[in-house]
Amino acid sequence: MGFKFDKKTILIFLMTLGPGIITSAVDNDAGGITTYSIAGAHFGYSLLWTMIPIAILLIVIQEMGIRMGIATGKGLSDLIRENFKVKITMLLMIGLVLTNLGNVIAEFAGIAASGELFAIPKLILVPLCAIFVWILIVKGNYQSIERAFLVATLFYFCYVAAGIMSNPDWAEVARNVVTPQMAFEAAYITILVGLVGTTIAPWMQFYLQSAVVEKGVKKEQYQFSRIDVIIGSLITVVIMFFIIVATAALHPAGIRIETAGDAARALEPLAGAYATILFGVGLFVASLFAAAILPLSTAYFVCEAFGWNSGVNKTLKEAPEFYGLITFLLGIGALIILLPDIPLVRIMYFSQVLNGLMLPVILIMMLLLVNNKKLMGEHANGQWFNIFSIVSIVVLILLNLTMIGQAIGLIQS
Repeated sequence: MGFKFDKKTILIFLMTLGPGIITSAVDNDAGGITTYSIAGAHFGYSLLWTMIPIAILLIVIQEMGIRMGIATGKGLSDLIRENFKVKITMLLMIGLVLTNLGNVIAEFAGIAASGELFAIPKLILVPLCAIFVWILIVKGNYQSIERAFLVATLFYFCYVAAGIMSNPDWAEVARNVVTPQMAFEAAYITILVGLVGTTIAPWMQFYLQSAVVEKGVKKEQYQFSRIDVIIGSLITVVIMFFIIVATAALHPAGIRIETAGDAARALEPLAGAYATILFGVGLFVASLFAAAILPLSTAYFVCEAFGWNSGVNKTLKEAPEFYGLITFLLGIGALIILLPDIPLVRIMYFSQVLNGLMLPVILIMMLLLVNNKKLMGEHANGQWFNIFSIVSIVVLILLNLTMIGQAIGLIQS
């Protein structure tokens, strides 16, 4: 399809932008930033090669999602409920809710950690942020929320500046980007699964498809939505790249970190105070941004699965279950962070690993749905999409099995 770059085409393109960029950008959340930071600090540049296959996989998966949303006018949970058994849908929803609750807790942990960098107590910052997010979602509509989220994505470029300030060896960086490396050890496999799980999280597929449907993207705007997805996916891997590059500066010194906050503090003597400030600001905005999107995503897929009203364009009276679930997740997530002696690091890190374990299940369901000619018609998957998707699913399953096998071996030893 050729594009005529006249005012009308540009206007339609700008109106279509949003779901792909927001969904991909918010995936660089507190859990994601922590996972990328651990990857850089503990393994240097050696995991940079993953960004190219992850970018391709992210584009392919998200393109299938928007194609299903536009072709059917339904969210992913709707389609799963209608085409799979009730027990499967219920088990999937329980798994996703638990995973997303861990992710929401991780976002408030990120907010608390960023507050510590600027000497703001979490007892003040976390409740204020939870209230702000609740008001934004409940009182706003889709257009106002989308604009706020698009502005928030600009703050992710703080990590680009932080990465440059770390004074990396660019020749070594380039070599690691194009040279795949593999180490069959527990820590490496776990971080590899975590990188995939945090960059291509299960919740993204539900939120993206629901957002496309609620935005009302039409079939004739499909090509613009594809561009939206590609731009969002590239932004995601660029931010991932610069976070790993920035924190790889800690690797030669043997500095071990457990959180993104640790990474920000450790960078100061190596890259300067400004790098720490940029890292902290990026962590705060990313965590706040995701603390809004994750409850939204959860409410979308649960309400769709049970046939309840959903959507930010509806009122509290019109969609009580939708807003009730959002309120519950925000309240529990904020409350847990305020409790003493909570193992936040384990929650943040393993929520991303759990994402990686859930991902193949979601992808198999998506693949079955997107190949259903009765649902998709001419928009069903082509051969190359299927080949790439099947290979990706097999690789993810093998990685998961390897990680589980190593974990069992460690327990038994």
